[in-house]
Amino acid sequence: MMNTLNPDEVKKFQAMASEWWDPQGKFKPLHQLNPTRLAHITQQITSHYRRDSQSTLPFKGLRLLDIGCGGGLLSEPMAALGADVLGADAAQNNIPVARLHAQQSGLNIDYRNTLAENLLEEGELFDVILNMEVIEHVANPSAFLDACGRMLKPGGLMICSTINRNIKSYVVAIFGAERVMRWLPIGTHQWSKFIKPVELQKMINQAQLNIQDQRGFVFNPLKWSWSISAKDLSVNYVMSIVKPMDSIDKKDYSLNVE
Repeated sequence: MMNTLNPDEVKKFQAMASEWWDPQGKFKPLHQLNPTRLAHITQQITSHYRRDSQSTLPFKGLRLLDIGCGGGLLSEPMAALGADVLGADAAQNNIPVARLHAQQSGLNIDYRNTLAENLLEEGELFDVILNMEVIEHVANPSAFLDACGRMLKPGGLMICSTINRNIKSYVVAIFGAERVMRWLPIGTHQWSKFIKPVELQKMINQAQLNIQDQRGFVFNPLKWSWSISAKDLSVNYVMSIVKPMDSIDKKDYSLNVE
């Protein structure tokens, strides 16, 4: 089975683990984006599973995987909405930070230092998979997406976000965020690992999954705020992906890598 671990990428996030919950720390851009992506994720899940967003625990009964969970910025609100959450991360230092914060928040979340392919081998299955800002950090994006897809139950929903690869994304995500604004340590992202929407679409098709929705996360420097766009996928973008109801799981769990 393909190992999707990228040791160099893991080291970067290991070094920043203690700052996950500091809104003014090294994850400040993620804290700024989080309300917008949370709203989108919640809307996509409630719509897909026809849940009442106004109910106390709209995600009750749904098993959710937050792959690349970091310190739990998404795992916690999903658990608070009633989901049975498994948060997985390749960076070992992230897990105790996530566990401690969840305990302080009074939330029961299953955090594990593991990889997608390990969870797949263990036979884990999920109604929802959050695959947010992770795929550009793994060694083999196609194998990683395939492993995630195999863990989705038929009819299940995966929400995947990443960064487009073009001149604008280099200027905004690397030169601007890392070198000018100093929001992130230099070297956090590698432009060559960014993924164009057409490339992600191809991976999704190869994994025998279907795209249900795609949007852009757009930052407005004048208003200093994020918003969702139906058209602008030029930098940050997100896709909602569904596993067909008639999908038959492959019993050998071998990953398709081309």
